[in-house]
Formats: sequence, structure tokens, C-alpha cells
Amino acid sequence: MSNAPSAPSADALLQLDNQLCFPLYAVSRMLTKAYQPYLQALDLTYPQYLVFLLLWEHEELTVKELGERLLLDSGTLTPLLKRMEQKQWLSRRRDPRDERSVLIALLPAGRALREPACHIPEQLFQHLGMSQPEFETLRTQLHTLLTRLA
Repeated sequence: MSNAPSAPSADALLQLDNQLCFPLYAVSRMLTKAYQPYLQALDLTYPQYLVFLLLWEHEELTVKELGERLLLDSGTLTPLLKRMEQKQWLSRRRDPRDERSVLIALLPAGRALREPACHIPEQLFQHLGMSQPEFETLRTQLHTLLTRLA
């Protein structure tokens, strides 16, 4: 007689509580919602915040690099960048070294948002009530999952 656990039944496999996709989907939506009050204070949407995180780190990137890092296609990213350009947060220009490539660079108004945005991670961290080790473990697991899915 084997002590190995039996395979879950077909009915159990199709129960919502047994899915990996649903809690990830729900957490993603709720986490984005948790960011809203902090981002609204800066007149930012969550996707704009993600673009800024990369630009504050690198100052200038191509649309392709932004898309690869944010897992967004150019059809989604281009309108977002155009709206950010209209607010004079960033500039879009052709790369003189490669005319097919568009460079995205921070403008002074975009750089100025960095300082007030510095408080967002800490505020969210407190909102979640997670310990630093819990946070780091979860982030590592999610990055591993992203890598496997890519």
C-alpha cells in the first residue's frame, strides 16, 4: 500500500479555490487598486508609474526596451507615452543612430515627480502589513514564475 497522495479528482481540479490563476488575477487587481490613492496624488496612472520607475532608473530608454521590461506591446505603450508627452513629463524622438527606434527621455517635470513618488513603496509596504522577509520571498517567487512563463 502506497503512502503517496492520490491525484486530485477532475472536479477538484476545476474548483476556483484550487486554481493558481485566480488568486494572481485578484491580487493583481487589488494591488493596483491599493496604489491608486498614492498615484492619484501625483496625477499618475499605474502604467505611467511603471514607465517612470524605469525612466527614473535609466533616464532614457527606447520604446522597445520599455515594452520588453514592462511586458507591453507598442500598441499599448505608444498611446500611454503620447499622453505622458502631452503632460510634458517625457520626450519622444527618433534615435539618430537608428531611425526605426524611438527614444523616451525624462523631462524636468517627469524628473520632479521622482521625489514625491519615493514615498509610495513605503506607504504601500505599510498598507500590506508584510514583513520585509515575507515581501522578498513573495517577490522572488513571482519573478521566478514570470521567468518560467516567459
